[in-house]
Formats: sequence, structure tokens, C-alpha cells
Amino acid sequence: MDNTKSQPAALHTMALAALGVVFGDIGTSPLYTMKEVFAVGHHPLLLTQDNVYGILSLITWALLLIVSFKYVAFIMRADNRGEGGIMALLSLASRYAGGDPDQRKRIMMLGIIGACMFYADGMITPAISVLSAVEGLEVAAPQLDDWIVPITLCVLFLLFWAQSKGTAVMGAFFGPVMLTWFAVLGILGVMNISHHTEILKALSPYYAFLFFSTQPKIAFIALGAVVLAVTGAEALYADMGHFGRKPIRLAWFLFVLPALICNYSIQNPFYHLAPDWALFPLILLATLATVIASQAVITGAFSVSRQALQLGFIPRMHVAHTSEQTEGQVYMPRVNWGLMVATMGLVVIFGSSGDLAAAYGIAVTGDMVITTLLAAVVFHHLWGWSKLKTACLISLFLVIDLSFFTANILKIPDGGWVPLLMGLIIFTLMRTWKTGRALLYRILRSESMELVPFIQAIGAHPPARVNGAGVFMTPNPDGVPHALLHNLKHNKVLHDSVVILTVRFEDYPYTSQEERIAVENLAYGFYRVTIRYGYMDEPDLPRDLALTAAQGLTLDPMDTSFFVGKESLIVSDKPGMAFWRKKIFIGLFRTAETITNQFKLPPNRVVELGSQVKI
Repeated sequence: MDNTKSQPAALHTMALAALGVVFGDIGTSPLYTMKEVFAVGHHPLLLTQDNVYGILSLITWALLLIVSFKYVAFIMRADNRGEGGIMALLSLASRYAGGDPDQRKRIMMLGIIGACMFYADGMITPAISVLSAVEGLEVAAPQLDDWIVPITLCVLFLLFWAQSKGTAVMGAFFGPVMLTWFAVLGILGVMNISHHTEILKALSPYYAFLFFSTQPKIAFIALGAVVLAVTGAEALYADMGHFGRKPIRLAWFLFVLPALICNYSIQNPFYHLAPDWALFPLILLATLATVIASQAVITGAFSVSRQALQLGFIPRMHVAHTSEQTEGQVYMPRVNWGLMVATMGLVVIFGSSGDLAAAYGIAVTGDMVITTLLAAVVFHHLWGWSKLKTACLISLFLVIDLSFFTANILKIPDGGWVPLLMGLIIFTLMRTWKTGRALLYRILRSESMELVPFIQAIGAHPPARVNGAGVFMTPNPDGVPHALLHNLKHNKVLHDSVVILTVRFEDYPYTSQEERIAVENLAYGFYRVTIRYGYMDEPDLPRDLALTAAQGLTLDPMDTSFFVGKESLIVSDKPGMAFWRKKIFIGLFRTAETITNQFKLPPNRVVELGSQVKI
């Protein structure tokens, strides 16, 4: 009986936590969506009753079809051992490709582009969210108009500066603040609906169809602003691993969706809904809400970067864990400060949420299209859906996604080029790193000796052996590590136990302790050890090497040395990659975090042996 009661209690607690983290982005969309729809531009939309009904109908059904139907009902079911997000979907889709390199390459390209769009979204979201909240000063105190950008920059700096402290303390306030925020959204909406009950007619899809049939060109252009109402839909999927499907669905249908629909059912921009006495408290609450929305995006960027790092898409970089209780709370300094510079640069360049809105839609809708395409692979090949069933559902998703995407293409000259440029730069860096790393490994593999004949030669002509264990790290378990050859050549000795260690990162989030490690005894004191990590696991080689004892290899931590190769790369005329990309790859390679830090090796037991490699 107690267990039955505890489950709903836990569900409600998780739903409240999800309210604070997952729905910040989509929850702050009312700050700028209606304002941008009716903003004066190249194709101004007149504030008439028919136009208001048409827009509200479009927003309502965008929330229902994109968020409720596409993401909550279907996409969130495509989890990778409980984890969601573009990288999880990429991993699932990649399994279908199997040994087909061309198919795998196409799927990989889609996933990388989706990740690039996510990063672009992560740069724009804090800028437009905080800026739109602070712009409430234009209504409350017009004389402070010149202070909007400086105040926004200060808020953003404090937000990014606080990331290294972790989100555990702030997280305790996220749920209650967002609960208050959505309650205020709903109350303001209901207050205005009570004076204009006829506005509820806009909930009917008839007015959206009427809007398109009478003003097709204007309605199509308006989609570029309507999509702002569904920004943050990807967060429902990306944060599924932290909260699970049920809490997110409960929070969405029980609280978030009703509050948003009530608040959108108005005819005035957001801050004009409130009485004068409530403006400054509302600005403060909106700023807190947008900081929380930005925090969720930044945290998501850390999570995606960590997954991308362990899947081999970006160079090794420092990952700090900010919580002893929650393994998923990480801080990545390079990602954090890179996002801060980009975000604050956007605020300075554009200066207002209205100008920045043009840059927002491309990244969001591009990510939605890629999610749909990857989901098609999962639905058909992994779930076993028929081609007809898959085609029907995916076609519906694509009609909606591509309609919003093409409407946003029209905004490229007005700012839509920003996420495209950002995405192109990130895409070039990620592809260069992935290709360059594969090229480097091919060169190292081609230059290495085969391991088994080498061990046989050692057995026939044994060198001097010393006490202890030597662990030689290599990506090629069938070849002799360069560090081992250098050590034998210069020191003329081998350890009693020689461990050829290879670390593999799998395309699923976590590995169990049973599948984490495999030990193979090769003879003459040589062992081949493979350690597997999921892309959400925390690598810790000293901790996990202790598991070898159960498989016959006991390693004394105080008598074990780690040997790693430290390659110095030189550009050559070898084929495989363009000259300029080789230069970029070498630059990225030099800035990569050391293996010692990435795998938590004890620095006083690590020996680095260098070599020059021409690529």
C-alpha cells in the first residue's frame, strides 16, 4: 500500500523538477512570439480579428501537433537505454547501417548537422530569452531603454560565470520558480479570456485553414514567427534521460500546455497583459524564468558535448563533475566560455529580441527536420514498422517541419544567416576532427607491428623483465603500441605483466559492470584488455582496471605504470584530407585534453613517449 502511494508522489516530484529544467525554453516563448508575429516588417500582419484568430489557431495546433503529437507521443519513445536527444537518436539510427559504410556516413552526417543546429540554438536561446525579458523595461520605464543591452549582458555574464559552481543549488529553485511562472501565464491568460471569451473560437483549426486560404502568402511568412512558440520542443526529448517519459508527459499535459494556450489566447504583447503595478515584479519573474530557460540549454550543450566527445566528434576537453550525487551534472569550461562569447556577441550585434528572432527559427526548424529523418530510420528498421506506416507518419511530420523551415529560410537576409554560419563552422570542425582522427589511426595502424608475432618473438628472445605492470594504451588491440616499442628500444626491459589496453566507446549511454571489461591472456605475461564505456559513462581507468582481478589479472595500483603515446603531427602531401583541413586538425589535436586527465590516470604513474607522425 505504501509503495503504491510513493510512486505517484515520486512522479509528481519528478514532474515538478522537469517543469524547472525541461520547459524553460518553450515556457518563455510568450515573451516574444506574439510580438514578433505582429511586428512591423517587410510583410506586416495587420492586427485584425481574423488575423488574430488565424495566428492563435496556428500556434495552438503547432503546440498540439509538434510538441504533443510528434515529440511526446512518438519521438520520446525512441530512447537509447532511457537516454534521449539528437546523439541518442543518431546512435540508434547508426545501428541500422551496420557494415554499410555509405549508409552509415549519411546517417552520421545528418546527426552531426543536427548537433550543429543544437549548438546554434544554444547560442541564440539565452540571448533572445534574457533580452526579451529585460525589454519589459521599455513598457515599465521607457527612460531605461538604453540600459537594456548592458543589463542583459550583465545577467548573461553572471549566468555563464555561475556554471562552474554547478546547478544543484540553483536547481532547488527551478521547479518552484517555473511553477510560479506557468501559473502567472495561465492567470494572465484567463483574466484576458474572461473579458474576450470569443477568442476561444481560435482553438478551432478552421481559423488556421481560413487564414491560409484568404492570405496564403502572409500566412506562410507568419509561420516564421509562429515557430517561436514551439522552440524548446527538443528539450523534452533531450532531457528524457534525467526525468523519464512519464514526469515530462505529466507536466506537459497537466500544466504547461494549458498555461501556454491560455496565455496565447490574447491580442496584445506579453507585458501589456499585466496591470501597471505588476510590471516590475513580472519583469523580475520573467528574467528568472529566462535565466532558467538559458540554464537548461547550456546544461544541454554540456551533455551533448560530452556525448560528442566520447563518440569521437570533438577533441578531448576537460569535463568537471559538479555534483557528487548526480553523475550527469558536468561542466565543460571550453564549451561554457565559447557559448558565452557567442551569446553576448549576438546581443551586442542585434540589440533587440525582435532583430534576433529572425536568427532563431532556422536552427530550431533545421533540428526538427533532422530529428524526423533520423526517426524514420528508427521507426522502420529498429521498431519494425512497415514502409507504408512509417511513410505516412514521417510524411505528416515532414510537411509540418518543412513548412516552418522554408518559412524561416525567407529570414536568412535578416539574421537567419547567423545559425547557418555558426552551424557551418561547427560542422567543419567536427567533420575535420572525425576525419583527421580516422586518418591518424590508419597511419598508426599501418606503421605498427602485429601483436601476436611480436609476442612470439619476445618468448623466443626474452628481454630483461622488471617487477610490476606496464599498461600500454592503444586504439589498435591487434598491433604493438608505439609506446611499447619505444620503451623496449630505449630501456631494454619489459614489465612482468604487459597490458595492451584499448578503450571503446559504445553507441549506447551506459555499460554494465559485467560488460565493462574483457581480459585475454596472450602468453609470456602479455594481456589484452578492452574496457567499454557508454557515451554517458564517466571514464576512470584506475577504478575499472581493478575489475580485471575477477578475470585472472591482478594489478597493484602502486606498482602499475601507464605508457601513452604522444604524437607530434606534421603536415605532408599524403592523401586523405585537404591541406587546410590537416592544419585545422593539427591545431585541434594540440589543444586536446591529455589522456591522463580524460581517463583519470595518476599523473605520477604516467610515462609519455613521443613520436612524429606525418599526415
